[in-house]
Amino acid sequence: GWATPRPQGPLADSISTCKVLVVGAGGIGCELLKNLVLTGFKNIEVIDLDTIDVSNLNRQFLFQKKHVGKSKAQVAKESALQFCPSANITAYHDSIMNPEYNVEFFRKFMLVMNALDNRAARNHVNRMCLAADIPLIESGTAGYLGQVTVIKKGMTECYECQPKPAQKTFPGCTIRNTPSEPIHCIVWAKYLFNQLFGEEDADQEVSPDTADPEAAWNPEETAARATASDKDGDIKRVSTKEWARSTGYDSVKLFNKLFKDDIMYLLTMDKLWKKRKAPTPLDWHQLENSGMLSASPGLKDQQVLDVWGYCQLFQHSVETLRSQLQEKGEGAELVWDKDDPPAMDFVTAAANLRMHIFSMNMKSRFDVKSMAGNIIPAIATTNAVIAGLIVLEGLKILSGELESCRTIFLNKCPNLRKKLLVPCVLDPPSANCYVCASKPEVTVKLNVHKTMVLTLQDKIVKERFGMVAPDVQIEDGKGTILISSEEGETEGNNNKFLSDFGIRNGSRLQADDFLQDYTLLINVLHVEDLERDVEFEVVGEAPDKAPPPQTNQEEVNSITNGNKDSAQPSTSSKAVRRDLVLCQKLSSQADRCAQQISPE
Repeated sequence: GWATPRPQGPLADSISTCKVLVVGAGGIGCELLKNLVLTGFKNIEVIDLDTIDVSNLNRQFLFQKKHVGKSKAQVAKESALQFCPSANITAYHDSIMNPEYNVEFFRKFMLVMNALDNRAARNHVNRMCLAADIPLIESGTAGYLGQVTVIKKGMTECYECQPKPAQKTFPGCTIRNTPSEPIHCIVWAKYLFNQLFGEEDADQEVSPDTADPEAAWNPEETAARATASDKDGDIKRVSTKEWARSTGYDSVKLFNKLFKDDIMYLLTMDKLWKKRKAPTPLDWHQLENSGMLSASPGLKDQQVLDVWGYCQLFQHSVETLRSQLQEKGEGAELVWDKDDPPAMDFVTAAANLRMHIFSMNMKSRFDVKSMAGNIIPAIATTNAVIAGLIVLEGLKILSGELESCRTIFLNKCPNLRKKLLVPCVLDPPSANCYVCASKPEVTVKLNVHKTMVLTLQDKIVKERFGMVAPDVQIEDGKGTILISSEEGETEGNNNKFLSDFGIRNGSRLQADDFLQDYTLLINVLHVEDLERDVEFEVVGEAPDKAPPPQTNQEEVNSITNGNKDSAQPSTSSKAVRRDLVLCQKLSSQADRCAQQISPE
């Protein structure tokens, strides 16, 4: 049996009666749900749109092999109830961004706990908790690094108060089915290198994800897709390396499988393409017949080839890597290295071919090399530590001790005080935040003659500023509606330029998201030219750089194993300064973790 000490007195009463929402039932979510029921929480709702994949089983301990293909939220609920049958757990196999989870839904809860794996959902839950005025405990892990923080309207920074570095890790279905940025294709190409020539990893699958939750909202249908591999010989369960070896690493056969057959299979998952541009399959023999080599001017590494150029680079690199593998002997594996020319050629070619298929501008070898950073593995113990800290922060909130809540960084190596866990005081809200300020406002640089309404909607208002169903009107005295959240109402505007509606330098747009109870004023700053491949810039942002953390002149207590290790705060000013310096160093490191954030 479980022998877990539980809180007593008024806190125990709060725990047993309060209702909490857990968003995400993956790496952190499984650990968190287990912690909550064992601490005595009785009323829990958990939501996750994902289904269980075999690669989850090494760390998501509420799931077993028999559960593959089933709803994560539902199975997590069933497993948690086994060791606490008296708990009242509601599971939703759904996206938290769906409109039925509105402000009224969030107001049911005393606490919301995020256990998410992507920026868009984090931004959305942040806004919903601000609108509902409910405390949010945010968390994330990346390898051995982790972070937990508390967000409370009017008291602390919200999740979007500080600019975040570009996200470096992405959900598997984005990589495998619906890439929308070059980095998605580069990560896919690195996975492909390992699947063909290196160490195969179930977390680095490249074939179409038949269990993509977006492709089928019906849980039974999703589960059926996930288990279809047993019936239809689905490529998902066949070793990519074995298949490639059986063809003799035939580059044309590999090409047609990856860039034609797999893409044609993706096209059959028609729900994915209702609101996205569908991919276009490539056929080697057609390209060969029409192939003409051309490249952009400049240094060789900075040239962008045409499609046939990348086909030939793919063929040449596959042949070279096949020879390297054969020289190493039976059972050998190659290790991807950005400084190994054939490995870099392979990733450059494969990534660019996939970019072309998904209607993206292709990238030079130099650009691909600079973007192909390290892939961070998920570590079970990091998730366990972070989930424990989430509950401890939750207990402080329920005890009415919000002022004692902290942002806690989990580090890979002990700091100068031999601590792996370093707490930092919570910063107050940023006066310039475009989400939680009293009147959120931003200035965006763009070319009004080249920027289409669709770009404003998808890339700026939705992707960059995180709205789900925006309405945008021009502040021109007439209230001209540019974008409507009602389907079909303003579709005729999509391919028109902003200048067609009289938008010019100094124009102001009001963007509203009714679901998020959020209004943003956008000032347009017209510029003729931006950097290559840049469609817009947000004024005042340094792209891809997290800001230096603000120091807060309050003593920071160190915490070990989730317990304050001294009842009295240190009174030495030197100790205070030392802790603050540690917090600053950790913040930049941990921002790469929880704000980037990881596969969990």
